[in-house]
Amino acid sequence: MSTTTKTAPSQKPQQSNAKPGLRKPVFTKVELLKPETGGHTLVAKVLSSNPVLQKGRSVSQHLRQTRISECLIGDETGTILFTARNDQVDLMKPGATVIVRNARIDMFKGSMRLAVDKWGRIEVTEPANFVVKEDNNLSLVEYELVNVQEDAGAPLGS
Repeated sequence: MSTTTKTAPSQKPQQSNAKPGLRKPVFTKVELLKPETGGHTLVAKVLSSNPVLQKGRSVSQHLRQTRISECLIGDETGTILFTARNDQVDLMKPGATVIVRNARIDMFKGSMRLAVDKWGRIEVTEPANFVVKEDNNLSLVEYELVNVQEDAGAPLGS
């Protein structure tokens, strides 16, 4: 005769604090960023922050105000423009060192912009001990979208 014991539905098995599926972030450098890529994590210094849009809604109190700033950030390999939105604007103060997690590269008028959406995060951290390489601004490089069309009549590999 076997006996089974039932646990109350409110009792859950003990779980460890480590979340499954999390992996150590791989930090990249500014000079390695490429157009239309994502999942970037990097440490950078904020060099400047320029507000480009500030819209408020006076119709209703609960509608959010939209703020956008273009911030020049960089590390020892180069610089790039970061598009800060709403609460991110407050974190991107000139002179601050930030960790940008899960950022993506957006294209704006043919040039790269780094951005963090709801899946990413910005953290202000301890001041970094590197000197920013300001003469390598990746946002000044202009890219052009080229559609590659293969000849339908040509055999592959010729």
